[in-house]
Parts: sequence; C-alpha cells; structure tokens
Amino acid sequence: MLYCQPILERKIRTAIVGCGRISKNHFDSIGQHSSNLQLIAVCDVNAEVLAEHTKKYNVPGYRDIKALFEHEQIDLVVLCTPSGLHPEQAILAASYKIHVMTEKPMATRWHDGVSMVRACDQAGVRLFVVKQNRHNSTLQLLKRAVEERRFGKIHLVHLNVFWSRPQAYYDQAEWRGTWEFDGGAFMNQASHYVDLLDWLIGPVEKVQALMSTTRNIEVEDTGVLNVKWRSGALGSMSVTMLTYPRNMEGSITILGEKGTVRVGGVAVNDIQQWEFEESRDYDSEINEANYATTSVYGFGHPLYYKNVVEVLRGEAEPETDGREGLKSLELLIAAYISARDGKTVSLPLEY
Repeated sequence: MLYCQPILERKIRTAIVGCGRISKNHFDSIGQHSSNLQLIAVCDVNAEVLAEHTKKYNVPGYRDIKALFEHEQIDLVVLCTPSGLHPEQAILAASYKIHVMTEKPMATRWHDGVSMVRACDQAGVRLFVVKQNRHNSTLQLLKRAVEERRFGKIHLVHLNVFWSRPQAYYDQAEWRGTWEFDGGAFMNQASHYVDLLDWLIGPVEKVQALMSTTRNIEVEDTGVLNVKWRSGALGSMSVTMLTYPRNMEGSITILGEKGTVRVGGVAVNDIQQWEFEESRDYDSEINEANYATTSVYGFGHPLYYKNVVEVLRGEAEPETDGREGLKSLELLIAAYISARDGKTVSLPLEY
C-alpha cells in the first residue's frame, strides 16, 4: 500500500470534528504534542458549542465538514462525532487526501467499516481507530504476560462492564441510544472491552449473545456474550449500563494452566490478582501499574497520539489502523446478529 509522503519539517495540521464529551481528551492530547501537532480548526453542528471551542482554542470554526475541508489545509482530521457518521465523514476526508483518526467504534455497520478502510487505502491516507485503553499500564503488563505465554494454555476468560447510564444520559442528544448513530452498551460503552477479546486472547471462532433493553432507547443496555476462541479457550462477557447508583466495575479475568490474573477496578485500572507458576522481574511492578481513575476513558489518548505522530512522520507503523479496528467491529456485529437471530455466529463474517 502506497501512502502519502511523510509530513516532515513542520507541524501536522489537525482539525477536530465534533466537540462533545470525548473531544476534551483529543484537545488535551494535541496540546501535549504541540511540538508536532497544530490545531488549525474545529467543526460542530451546534452553533453554541462551536462558538465556545473556537474562542477557547482561537481557531476557525465550521458547522459543515465539507466547508472545513475546502477552506483549510488539513493533514489529519479527528472524528469525535456520533459513531454512525464516521463512515461518511472518513470517506469524504479520504477524497480530500486527509488522514483520518476516528473514535470508537469506527462504524455501526460492518460494510461501512470495510468501506472506510477501502476508501483510505485507495486515497493513500492513513486511517487510525482510537483504542487508547491498550495503553493502560495494567493492560500493558497483562499483554506482556500473554505474549510471553506465561498462562500456558488459556482455559477461561471473563469480562464484566457494570456501569451506569441513566435515562438522562441518553436524553442529552437525539442520536444517543439509536441503532444508526450510536449502538448499544456493547458497541458504545463496552467497545474497548470487546477489543480485548481479540487483542489479548487471539482470533475468535464463534460467539453467542443475548441482549435486553430497559431504558427508553432503541438499542441494548444489558447483554451477555459467550465466546470460543480458535485456540480452544472459552469465555464470557457481561455488560450492563443499569448498575445502581454509579459505575461499579470494568474487569477482565484470565484463567490458564500456569497463571491466574484479574484486573478490576472501575475501568481495568487495578490488578487484583497476579499469580504465575514462574516469576518474572516485572512482577514487582504490579502495584506501580495500578492507578486511580475518575474517568472510564483512562489516560491513554496522549500515548495513542504519540504513535499517530510517529506514523505520519514516517517513523513507525500504526498500532491500531483501520484493519485492526475492523477486528472488534466484526465481533460486535457478530454479537448483534447472534442476539437478533438466536443463533451461534462463526467468524469471519465474510471471506
């Protein structure tokens, strides 16, 4: 694949589209990388929100993304918009030869995600899909243990996402809780945990899912997922946004023939059990890896941006590009098909 020439000897001109809840992590990350990144414009359909951010960051503001692309010289556009808008916006950016970074999930439909990858490939631009939780210090240690095969054969894996999203959360915007623009508890809130199924454990063979809805929304707010990996390992995942009265737990437990680990806390930020048949020097770093968090987003966005900068400078390969993003999207779509049709769904979805 031939990509656009690396951006050298100047800052990478960056624009943010969508100034909602998650955008603060991106504004802060661009600020932390100000020696390499320059915020040149923002875009939002809400005039009041747009005015607030153009004043705060002293940059031009646009309510229309096409006008943004036509009037500004942009190297990288960051999509913090509702998930269902990502495909159309990413494909439009690619047509202007602009590199794309999109928040999770990259799309709400499988074919849309595939179209995003193809459009960026054809345009020779990069497509980055944000998976900042992979940079959490706790998960970095766990990933290392898995890669070093310290568990031996992994027998059983379980994930919990017990968070709280009251009706008022969904009522904040019309797109929340819709199939077209948002997706449900698995696709939106628990998306990063679904990502762990493949990133940590490996390729999935098949899934079974059940889902239910209590809030006044189109999509699920609660669900369970059974998983079989190609390695033979079995696993499950329990997700709900109905926890009372607040976010309670985001955890992963791995049981293997030579090791047992549980990473818990509100957002996999606390290693609660770490036992292996054979010790390693970094086992002493467990307590240091644990951290307090007031946000389920963690602290990985600036680290994610570091890789993006290095890729656009021609110094590294992307950690999570469009094809990597498709892996968790495929799992999500398979889960939704299983819940809808009441059947086991095998992967890949298409050959």
